[in-house]
Amino acid sequence: MTTTPATLIVVDDDPEIRELLADYLGRHGYRALVAEDAEALHRLLAHEIPDLLIVDIMLPGDDGFTICRDVRRDSQVPIIMLTASADETDRILGLELGADDYLGKPFNPRELLARIKAVLRRVRGNQQSQDPARARLVSFGGWRLDRMTRELIDQQELRTPLSGADFQLLQVFLERPEQVLSRDALFELTRGRPAPPLDRSIDVHVCRLRQRLGEDAQHHQLIRTVRGAGYVLTARVEALS
Repeated sequence: MTTTPATLIVVDDDPEIRELLADYLGRHGYRALVAEDAEALHRLLAHEIPDLLIVDIMLPGDDGFTICRDVRRDSQVPIIMLTASADETDRILGLELGADDYLGKPFNPRELLARIKAVLRRVRGNQQSQDPARARLVSFGGWRLDRMTRELIDQQELRTPLSGADFQLLQVFLERPEQVLSRDALFELTRGRPAPPLDRSIDVHVCRLRQRLGEDAQHHQLIRTVRGAGYVLTARVEALS
């Protein structure tokens, strides 16, 4: 049985990088398409449904942050962002806008390939986990999570779609309720690799997830900080279907 290769779109204004990545990813079994800017990407998205986007932050016209924000309005396609900046601010902003991972330039194509595989593995694992042991709907702390549609449902039945990164983090907490999880453990469980030294991106993810859950900056009832240890989901988790 043949398997349809995953479709990747590389968005970078450097033609040499586009050509290199398209060739490299193609040789590793992916269908790699390229776009030089946001306009070219939107033309592709009009007739392509990609499995993952690789987006450079520094682009002419609409930058990578704008692309990420625009895509997240109506799509949960995984996004890996490329940044030439050593400033952690770029990485944090990308994650806040819904990116699933980031990679600094210059990079080894093998590392990008490993990141792509890890992100796709997580996404496909979540999509294929609808077995009897893992209910589609779970409830916790007055909320419900629809695992199939990746939506949070409040007590008024209002549905809020989650980005890939937010969904993955919430999944980790729901699978380990009332268990203190360190930042390093959360990073490895959501990204599939050890956390780099001094990385604080998990704090950004937790902060954003708390906002999705309607928690303010001073009162964290569902996801609590355990000083010096990490975070813990305090709610009881129950399967609904």
